[in-house]
Amino acid sequence: MPKPDIHPTWYPDAKVICNGEVVMTTGSTQPEIHVDVWSGNHPFFTGTQKILDTEGRVDRFMRKYGMGSKKKGGDKAKADAEAKADAKS
Repeated sequence: MPKPDIHPTWYPDAKVICNGEVVMTTGSTQPEIHVDVWSGNHPFFTGTQKILDTEGRVDRFMRKYGMGSKKKGGDKAKADAEAKADAKS
């Protein structure tokens, strides 16, 4: 038999508060839960997510593993072919 009075109080309608406004209710051991971010204002869920590549990490990865060289080489070959065609005309 479990010991009496050792479990925390359960609040079935605990309020989740973000920026001073109640955004949802849930069950919790606390009557109010204050959060900074929730799915209603998180960039991933709102569709305003931006990927910042300030250090060129993606370009460096592409160069390191040879993924960017094929595309650049193909563009150069295409440019050379167009230049030769223009020279003949």
